[in-house]
Amino acid sequence: MSAPPLPARVRVTRPPLPLAPGLRAAAARLCPDAPLEALTGAALAVAGGAVIGAALRWEGGEALGVDPGWRGRGIEEALSAALHDT
Repeated sequence: MSAPPLPARVRVTRPPLPLAPGLRAAAARLCPDAPLEALTGAALAVAGGAVIGAALRWEGGEALGVDPGWRGRGIEEALSAALHDT
């Protein structure tokens, strides 16, 4: 069973680590408890040039956060799939 399609303006990307300062700030906002200095994987959802979702992985844990206005549109599933497609 495939995930529902993302809204047209949304794309999911897997940026290189360590995250660039702007992406790091967005990830910290969406996943405030994630140890950003210890990330082993990241997937970000971007809409209109803004980061609206983040899935982060580190040794022993993971976090997923999506802006409230974007929740429930398949973004969580797409982020999770991108993070685990390594």
